[in-house]
Parts: sequence; structure tokens; C-alpha cells
Amino acid sequence: MRLAQMSVMVVEDHGFQRRMALRLLGELGVVRVFEAADGIAALDALERMDAPPDVVIVDLDMPGMDGIEFIGHVAQRKLARAVIVASALEAALLNTVQTMTRAYGLRVLGCVEKPLTALKLADTLALYDGNEVDAAAEDELHLDAAAIDEGLERDEFVPFFQPQVEIANGKVVSVEALARWRRSDGQVVRPAQFIGLVEREGRIDRLTDLLLEKACAWKRRWSKLGLELRISVNVSMLSLGQVEAADRYQQIVRSHGVDPRDVVLELTESAVMGEAAHALNVLARLRLKGFGLSIDDFGTGYSSLAQLSHIPFTELKVDSSFVTGAAQQPRKRAVVEASLDLARKLDLSVVAEGVETVEEWQMLAELGCGTAQGYLISRPVPGDQIADVVAHWRRPHSA
Repeated sequence: MRLAQMSVMVVEDHGFQRRMALRLLGELGVVRVFEAADGIAALDALERMDAPPDVVIVDLDMPGMDGIEFIGHVAQRKLARAVIVASALEAALLNTVQTMTRAYGLRVLGCVEKPLTALKLADTLALYDGNEVDAAAEDELHLDAAAIDEGLERDEFVPFFQPQVEIANGKVVSVEALARWRRSDGQVVRPAQFIGLVEREGRIDRLTDLLLEKACAWKRRWSKLGLELRISVNVSMLSLGQVEAADRYQQIVRSHGVDPRDVVLELTESAVMGEAAHALNVLARLRLKGFGLSIDDFGTGYSSLAQLSHIPFTELKVDSSFVTGAAQQPRKRAVVEASLDLARKLDLSVVAEGVETVEEWQMLAELGCGTAQGYLISRPVPGDQIADVVAHWRRPHSA
């Protein structure tokens, strides 16, 4: 979404800083701008709006109702599509607020350190994509099993691909296939809005097979262009409860002329918590057939070390919640460093997710991380744009 099309509310009790934020937004071309001097006034204004603003920029340290309480109300009442925290408070507190905001189901674009500048605002606002439906609009989708079935019949579910780059040489070596639902009304729905329903309604196997099929087909097309990329596809634990899953995935991959060794299946920690015999059977057979296995979102689920000890993972993905901002936040950097050290000892390759800045890239390079993934490289894009993304990608130079 272009800045000129965006609607933004500034919630700031300090008059000068509020006026400065409004002026900077005007310089960036943001036309629809609203303001409030405290959380209570902002909530009242938001409640009276015909549609929620795209972004609310909120200060945390405000009298009466502080920004943390305000964000909670905004998230629970779905009064905005995303927030930006503007504050000069300690990094650990800001990290907690961001985690809290995401837990409420509200998208947080990031924290902007005061004093605000046009560059800081532009870089953070650029992370907002109004074409994708966020949690604040989830209730507008009216999703049910019939909608899922209709979407599958119409072939509306497609993979978008996000490149993964070797940090040492800047080479794009693989892509992660991320589910998107391109609805007939033009909305592009992210998986957070439909995967849970797909699993509950027993459609996850069909969706996973479909995405694996399409990802492999795209890999073949890229190969014809001289672009050799590995692919990663997310797999639900529910699919691993069926012992025939390993054979089915192998058949899908080989039917497209793809070697299983070029395919990584990603499992979230929460998904692999159980130790069901069927799931371990399937995971072991997938490795036997050559598939790579990745533990996704490492550090955010449960029993992380237990999972690594009894499942034959080949890759560890450091969650974006630890990577984003780690160059400036010692606690996050410590988590990333510990994860990399553990991966080395277990002989696992590592992909760091959520790399958004050159500083984060450089930090990962210093720590010896193998692969990076995130908006610094590219947003997830349709398959027909990958070749162009790869052609135009350039490894960041030292600052």
C-alpha cells in the first residue's frame, strides 16, 4: 500500500512531539491523518470511525491511560489494523509490548525510537501491506467450512515464496512456500486467518498436498530458467498422524521430477510436541527418503530441546521475534547466539527469520549464521516474481 492511501492515527500526549509526527507524516505523503492527546480520547475517536485506521502510532508513557493499556483495548475491540510503538523506553520493555500486541492478535509493525524522523517512519510504515487481510479484519471474512471448500474447488489457495539467502556469499539458495488465499473479492488472506479452520475442518491434508504440488511445479519452472532453488513447505502435525503421508509426499515430489533432498518440510514446535508413534514413524521415513526436516519458530513453543533430541531435524529456524531488533537489544542477541551455538553442536543448518535491516544482517554474519530470510531480502511474492527478485537482490554492504 502506498503511503498516500494509508490512514494513520497518532496518539501522543506531548503536544510538540504529536505535531512533529503529524508534520512528518504529511511530508511522507500520508493524507488521512488523525490525532489524539491521550488513550481515552483516542479510543473514543476510533470507536466513532467508519473504518479502522491502517496504523496507530502510539506513545507508551502517557498519563491517565498508558499506551500499553490502550493497545490492549485497540486489539480486543479491533479498532486498528496495525500499530507502531513510538518510545524511548528500555528495549526489554518494548520487546514485551510487541510480544503482547501480537499475542492479542494485532499486527505490530515495530518500535520507532524517539525522536521521530521521516526516515524512521517511512521504513516502519513500509512494512504495512494493505492487500493482505490482518487480524483486525478477521471477523469480516466470515470463514466457515463451506468457504474453505469453495476456495479449494476454485483453486484459490496458492503458495507465495520468500527467498532464503546464504549470508556468507549473498546467494539465494532456497524459498519458503507460504500459503495465501486469493479470494474472489480480491483479498489476499494470510494463513493465520485460515489455517486453524482448515485443520479443524479436516482439510489440512488436501491443502498441504496442493501447496506441495504447486511449489514443486514452480521449482521445475525456475529450473528451466537456470534457477536452482530448494523449497520449504510447512506441514501440520495432523498430517503426520497418517503413516501413508511419507509415501504420499514422496510421490507428489517425484511426479514433478523433484528430488526429495531438495525439499524441506517445516514443522512448528507446537505442532511436534506430541510423541505419537505414527508421527515419529512418518518423520523417520521422510528423512529416510531424503526430505529435510526443519524445526520452525525455534524458541517460541514448548520442549524445544526435547524435540531436537528425538526428531531427526536437519534445520533450525530462529524465530523472527528474536531476530527483529536483536542488533540493538542484547537479550534478543543472546537468544540468537545461543540458538546458533546449539545448532552447531547438533550439526543443524540455521535459517534466521524476520531479517529486516542491514544491522540485523550484519549481526547474523558476525555470529556465523548460515542463512537469512526476511523483508530485507524480499516479501513473500507469487512464483512468477521469484526470478526477478533473485536477479535484483544484492547482498548488503557493511555500514
